[in-house]
Amino acid sequence: MPELTRRHALAAAAAVAATAAVTPQAFAHDHHSPETFDEVYKGRRIQGRPASGGGHHHGAGYAVFIDGVELHVMQNADGSWISVVSHYDPVPTPKAAARAAVDELQGAGLVPFPAN
Repeated sequence: MPELTRRHALAAAAAVAATAAVTPQAFAHDHHSPETFDEVYKGRRIQGRPASGGGHHHGAGYAVFIDGVELHVMQNADGSWISVVSHYDPVPTPKAAARAAVDELQGAGLVPFPAN
């Protein structure tokens, strides 16, 4: 059996810490609809509310808008949220997804996402 070295122990500890940092508990999935919001963030009006009617909503029936243009959002299985603008950066709420999109857009307009 190979000898346990300090390097192996530190590498194993780092792997465990990295795994623990991205576990679903970080987002604590709740089973109720997110709160409605309407605010100005960095000069952009962001809104979120339960979606009504038909349409293509992966966001558990929730719609998010930036300056009146719908931001396509989706809720992951762990309860985190992503958007078409910040797809690889999950956040805990739709409001946080809207803010992350505003940050990413850096003043550019949101182009409507064609949902099929």
